[in-house]
Amino acid sequence: MQIQDLPYPDPGVPDARSGPRFLWWLFRNQLGGQLKSLAWGLLHFASVAALPFCVGVAVQAVVDRSGTGLALAGGLLALACVGNAVGDTFLHRTAITNWITAAARVQQLLARKAAHLGSALTRRVAAGEVVAVSTGDVEKIGWFVEALSRFTAALVTIVLVCAGLLVYQPALGVVVAVGLPALALAVLPLLPRATRRADTQREKAGRATELASDTVAGLRVLRGIGGEELFLDRYRSASQEVRHAAVRSARMWSLISAIQVLLPGLLLIAVVWYGVRLAREGRITVGELVTVYSSVMVLTYPLRHFEEIAMAYSFSRPSAKRAAGVLSLQRPTDTAGSRAADVPSGDLYDPETGLLAPAGRLTAVVCGDPDATGLLAERLGGHPSQEGTSVLLGGVPLDELPLDSARTAVLVQDKDPVLLSGTLRDLLDVPASGAVQPDQALAAAQCDDVLAALVQGSLDATDPMDARITERGRSLSGGQRQRLALARSLITDPEALVLDEPTSAVDSHTEARIAQGVRELREGRTTVVFTSSPLLLDRADRVVFLHDGEAVAVGAHRELVRTEPRYRAVVTRETDDEAAPSGSVALNDVLHELEEIEEKA
Repeated sequence: MQIQDLPYPDPGVPDARSGPRFLWWLFRNQLGGQLKSLAWGLLHFASVAALPFCVGVAVQAVVDRSGTGLALAGGLLALACVGNAVGDTFLHRTAITNWITAAARVQQLLARKAAHLGSALTRRVAAGEVVAVSTGDVEKIGWFVEALSRFTAALVTIVLVCAGLLVYQPALGVVVAVGLPALALAVLPLLPRATRRADTQREKAGRATELASDTVAGLRVLRGIGGEELFLDRYRSASQEVRHAAVRSARMWSLISAIQVLLPGLLLIAVVWYGVRLAREGRITVGELVTVYSSVMVLTYPLRHFEEIAMAYSFSRPSAKRAAGVLSLQRPTDTAGSRAADVPSGDLYDPETGLLAPAGRLTAVVCGDPDATGLLAERLGGHPSQEGTSVLLGGVPLDELPLDSARTAVLVQDKDPVLLSGTLRDLLDVPASGAVQPDQALAAAQCDDVLAALVQGSLDATDPMDARITERGRSLSGGQRQRLALARSLITDPEALVLDEPTSAVDSHTEARIAQGVRELREGRTTVVFTSSPLLLDRADRVVFLHDGEAVAVGAHRELVRTEPRYRAVVTRETDDEAAPSGSVALNDVLHELEEIEEKA
């Protein structure tokens, strides 16, 4: 896999049982790239390791006054330099390719999992944690996968050089062969502590990211209640904890780096001291001493990769553990599409609550518990956040359909829809049946003023469809965002459309027109609206009232207001004290208000 071939047609099914297993799975799926990197790494390190031998041959040729030997040394040196340059260049290319492709594979897996779980993901994993896994953790995982082949090449080179020195000069070769493994293993006792400190740093950084994400998401509310400084102080405190943890982690890694510098220096001193004694005794030549000395000095370069792989693994192991934790999440009810990939039609029915939305009709649902409303909306869409009985569409359990078919059949727009940045044309370019055109959907959602605002706020767009929408639609009001999201949902024209409080941020007159527009545009299609607005309820074909998780009353809005006190209390916001003496007064007020709005609309 090359960078230009990304994204992967299929990133595969990861082994998410643990962090190390996930890293091993990534390595196995990049075996071709790892072997290429290993081959170029061996060429690079072998060429570097050959330089001392060339220098030793040249020094001995000068001592022996041999022109042939000097020419041979020059040729070998040139060959080693070419091998070094070529190997280093292509090692870097293949290593970075492994890094990027591994990170891209993980990102694709995370994106696929997020799409598979839907809104249930952020109910089970904090949004800040998801952001941290998909950014910083992905980079650390790619770093370890990339460093593994270079470490392997360095390890093989060190073993071969030690074996070669034992053959070339046994007396000094023994010192090097014993000393180098000792250098490589000297930092092992420090690695557990360094790993724990790295884990602590990552954990605190994750909490700080989560806090920052939550603070930014609720910034408007915080400013409204004067709590901005309070949360900023909390973030400052969290960021200081991250800084202290990072300093403690850096101290440990700096100690490991210092040991990696100190011990090779001591080995060099030992080799020079012992080698000089052997040379004075005539047991080795000057060229052999220079060769061994240079070999030890050069081997400190591949030896540094032991420190790098230890650091990469220490940082990537907790990152891989968190990524595996997200990738191991499953939908509470999922049969992996045991039925054919057909889109069913018919009544939408929830066995748990008894909610029935007849096919081709507009059904309004009233529930006094907003949390229960959100969970029921998710369940109606076929992606519940907890186990339970599957919702039926035309008698077919949604959980038994392939996920794509289930989401094509039932579309859920939650109460806080997200608008991605881009042009309005891009926003409305969604999978659709083609039966509903963008202008029809925008008209039904009463977006005329939104289109005018987009053109007015755009510098170079005269067509509203070319006007740009900022990230999450922050330049628009809450009501404008709701209406654009509603238009986007209407364009898709699903078999069943579930809307959770689609007009909670618009004024009553606009709400009345939206109710009429949605009713007309969705004629003959199944539509479920979760709302307590009398304007929407009055336009519905039937109203279902949920109490304590069960459908306890079904009928027309005006009928339920007259006959069901609990329904009237939710719709009119009556308290228990107000309901008894003034129930008829509140009813008359509601009906009178409906008549006035209908006349103005």
